Amino acid sequence: MIVRTLAECEQSERRVTSETGTWESTRMLLKSDNMGFSFHITTIYADTETHIHYQNHLESVYCMSGNGEIETLADGKVYPIAPGTLYILDQHDEHLLRGGSEDMKLACVFNPPLTGKEVHDADGVYPLETETAGN
Repeated sequence: MIVRTLAECEQSERRVTSETGTWESTRMLLKSDNMGFSFHITTIYADTETHIHYQNHLESVYCMSGNGEIETLADGKVYPIAPGTLYILDQHDEHLLRGGSEDMKLACVFNPPLTGKEVHDADGVYPLETETAGN
């Protein structure tokens, strides 16, 4: 059995912050835990915009608190995000994730799982594990 608290993970190398200052993510479950997915608690800061395009990963996201919106770039549709909203990036959807008037706290699941140190590249992509060997 694996038991971890968010507070413990936030005080470890499992907490990753973006270079752009738009988000932080605490990676509570990673590839090395051998569960076949990873689980993260991510904060999207208020009044920010992050370009994301998970070409190598599928993601499911549940909003626990705060507000914002997601815009899918293929069709320009904008979806509000509030507590209780679940969105699933099942088509490797390129999108803009915007923080609203307050920070958004999100629970995120990735498949394949992340190794823990990934950050978005210039195109908003997380590389596959083979591209982050040693991390």
